[in-house]
Amino acid sequence: MDINKYRVPISELTGHIKDEWLAFNTTHELTSSPYILGQERAVKALRLGLEIKSSGYNIFVTGLLGTGRKTTVRYLLNEIVKSKKIPDDILYVNNFERPDSPILITLPPGQGKLLAQAMNELIEFLIKTIPALLESEVYLEKKNKIIEDFKTKSELIAQKFEHEIQQNNFKLVPLVPGGQAELVYVYQNQAFDLSGLSALYEEGKITQEEFEAIKTKFLDYHEELQKLLKKIRDLEKETKNLLLDLNEKTIRPIVTARITEIRENFQNHKLEKYLNDVEKAIIKNIDRFLHLSLKEEQSLRKSPLEEIEYDPFWEFRVNVLVDNSQCKTAPIIFENMPTYKNLFGTIERSWDRYGQWRSNFTKIKAGSMLLANGGYLILNAIDVLLEPNVWNTFKRALRSGFLEISGADPTTLFPISTLKPEPIPLDLKVILIGDPMTYHLLYTYDEDFKKIFKIRADFDWEIPLTPENLKEYLAVIKTICEKECLLPFDRSGIKRILEYALRLSGRKNKLSTRFNQIADILREANYWAQKDNQLIVTESYVRKAIVEQKERVKLIEEKIQQMINEGTIFIDTEGKVVGQVNGLSLLELGDYVFGKPSRITAKIGVGTIGVINIEREAELSGPIHNKGIYIISGYLRDKYAQDKPLTLTASICFEQSYSGVEGDSASSAELYALLSSLAELPIRQDLAVTGSINQKGEIQPVGGINEKIEGFYLTCKIKGLTGTQGVIIPAANINDLVLSDEIIESVNQNRFHIYAINTIEEGIEILTGVPAGVKDQDGNYPKGTVNYLVNEKLKKFAAILQNYYGKEAADQV
Repeated sequence: MDINKYRVPISELTGHIKDEWLAFNTTHELTSSPYILGQERAVKALRLGLEIKSSGYNIFVTGLLGTGRKTTVRYLLNEIVKSKKIPDDILYVNNFERPDSPILITLPPGQGKLLAQAMNELIEFLIKTIPALLESEVYLEKKNKIIEDFKTKSELIAQKFEHEIQQNNFKLVPLVPGGQAELVYVYQNQAFDLSGLSALYEEGKITQEEFEAIKTKFLDYHEELQKLLKKIRDLEKETKNLLLDLNEKTIRPIVTARITEIRENFQNHKLEKYLNDVEKAIIKNIDRFLHLSLKEEQSLRKSPLEEIEYDPFWEFRVNVLVDNSQCKTAPIIFENMPTYKNLFGTIERSWDRYGQWRSNFTKIKAGSMLLANGGYLILNAIDVLLEPNVWNTFKRALRSGFLEISGADPTTLFPISTLKPEPIPLDLKVILIGDPMTYHLLYTYDEDFKKIFKIRADFDWEIPLTPENLKEYLAVIKTICEKECLLPFDRSGIKRILEYALRLSGRKNKLSTRFNQIADILREANYWAQKDNQLIVTESYVRKAIVEQKERVKLIEEKIQQMINEGTIFIDTEGKVVGQVNGLSLLELGDYVFGKPSRITAKIGVGTIGVINIEREAELSGPIHNKGIYIISGYLRDKYAQDKPLTLTASICFEQSYSGVEGDSASSAELYALLSSLAELPIRQDLAVTGSINQKGEIQPVGGINEKIEGFYLTCKIKGLTGTQGVIIPAANINDLVLSDEIIESVNQNRFHIYAINTIEEGIEILTGVPAGVKDQDGNYPKGTVNYLVNEKLKKFAAILQNYYGKEAADQV
């Protein structure tokens, strides 16, 4: 039987970069370009999301790492922000009516800083001016007159009362020097209060009549004294009010003038009311500008870069949360660490001298969500989801359109601030960058997600290999070389880079857009060229970079191949064995993927259990692998159980497999082993097989075809190439072949072979060297064919089962 018809031609083993497509000598001749390569669908979605102003049109960017998601977003944003206005400054001021609810004010960009500066200058001005005004001769003259008037009136009242009581032997005696006076009676040049008079009476020094008369007079004078004291207190209060009025009349003009100047420079309705409140508060608290402690004065003189422990005038300050004075365009914020504080801002707290937390509106700090207000905020989806309490707060802000800054911190046990600042309206676009799985999970299980992220921009990981795309691809490579300051690459080096891009895509007619990996090879090839003091990077250095990169991570593969060579892992690459076939599996170790041959065996016997998947029984089989076993059972029933019951018990096993099996790419190999056991035909061990099947027996494509082929080739190379070894692959995988130069050379020299098939029948013929056999008009297979031998064995099993159980029992079975 001629199996050469199944050979894959040399020309189909890899992709081909035509020399006429590379019309340059080195990359110095190429032109760099910011063009976003191969992402038309994603770019269109991004533009839609960025340009629609309606609520909820935020963007979730999906795609593989390295496909240019962040670069594309940055490029488009830099283009779009040119037409957007610079957002307003955002600031908080004190709420004099409710200090726990700071007032939000927005001003045109740059004016927030100017307002804060104006208020600081106002305080500095008042600190210097108010004491000076209150020490002027005019002021002191008016003040002294008011005070003298008070003294004159109060003394006149006191003198009149004292003159009256002295005529009846009473007088006023101060309890303490400068303190309140007490009424006493003078007897024999000694002063007695009411209790002292009682003692005189008891001692018989005065008669009862005298005592009662003095007592009555004492109480009358005491009552009159209280009225006089109240009159003096009223006079004192009146004097104090006169002094306050004097202070206000003296200070108000300068305060009003300065605040009017501020008011005229900043036209804002909310600011108007705030400045009115400031004026009232300053006039009401003039004394605070007169009696600054030494500590307070030193605090006010500190540099703005130093921490101010205490500011006695904090309620007159302006807290500029967002200062857009230096912005040339709308803000673009990439938040790489979206903690609760970094994203939403916070209200800082400090210890006071009594050991308690304190805070005020000047402690409110903005987060990246506020810094991006009026512009764009870009985040990594996983980072946002993993930070405590961030996702729910983030959704709430986007859904409501307002950001509420609080002192809440999910990572601390300290009490939160009691401040509740006025919510800030949000006007920004949020762009989340993540993988497709994260997007689907959020879309499925989070009802809010689909309302606030209505645009998905999906980045492709490959583009068709065409002359037009290749031209743009070369421009991207040139851009990377310029950005990284790399040596120029010659045509051979670039050709090898492009072949590497084909291999990354897994398709000979596709170029990978995972430019992070392309850039790594460019950098490392440049490194090796510089080590050799070269001025141009050639193919040899690109090849070395690819080899060295693989060498760094292939330790496990080498260990496995070493165990195969030593016989620890059983793999035959010569001879023939019944019921045994070499399957090809794929091992993924995160940063490295490689193929590994596995021995698959099948054992059969009479029975009705059907095909037993030993991996499944041992709970080492995944659902897709289990499905492949069920498909094998379906194929057997369709092929051989149309005229008799399928009386078969068979076990299929991945030998020396201890970590689980998943996928259906070995289902064809498992079926070959089973057919070999049934037909008692040995299978070539110098061939390995991959490919999934359907119930019709058609061979379906599988993933990782290049790595699987290279894995078996390496095994054969270690154990010794015989010239007959090779692999059988699905014909549908031919377009995926981008094999290494070494394998292509071995195939070209007939030291290794690659066969491509479409059906199980074609594969079994190659493996056994026996025709598969096709039914004739009577429904019989030709004698000696694989299908004939399998069918006969199943007939034999059915007869044995009938003889053993009896016809009626066998039918029931």
